[in-house]
Amino acid sequence: MTPKRRSPEGETPRQKSEAVAGPAPGSEMNVSPAAVADAQEDMALADQLAKAQTLAGEYLDDLQRERATFQNYRKRIERERAEQALSVAGDLLLRLLPTLDDFYRAMDAVPQGERDQWFAGVALILRKLERFLADEGVVEIEALGQPFDPVFHEAIGVDAEADAESGTITQVLQRGYRLGERVLRPAMVRVAP
Repeated sequence: MTPKRRSPEGETPRQKSEAVAGPAPGSEMNVSPAAVADAQEDMALADQLAKAQTLAGEYLDDLQRERATFQNYRKRIERERAEQALSVAGDLLLRLLPTLDDFYRAMDAVPQGERDQWFAGVALILRKLERFLADEGVVEIEALGQPFDPVFHEAIGVDAEADAESGTITQVLQRGYRLGERVLRPAMVRVAP
């Protein structure tokens, strides 16, 4: 019999290859119970980590959804507040329009020859009121010579003697005003037939 050659570490080449390649298929492997417990514990921890990561992802999705919902809610509330403020301002400005009409009627009623310092003072007050309304965003609706638009004009009569194109406004009886896109008061007009 030939003696087996041993490697410098004291292992035969076969033992060394088995140690590197692992046990041969079909051979029994001796695994300590501690190694099995460690492997089971590692698998349990990996499973817990996967569940925790899934749960964290769900919580993150829920949080992002709630944030988006809150942002939309806040924008909607801000928009509603702005609309409400504009509505309140419009209602107040609408109540000033009859006073403005009275000023215009008073100015028109003074004969040309009697326009003195008193008239100039009243004209100054009228200009201040007009400037105040303009600063608040109130704009007079153009009417005279314009085509009739039921959104901005209220026809209260037909001017049969007018030499104008049909549907054209020939006379403004009361000025109309708007605040932004909101019509505070339509212009009362007469229209060519």
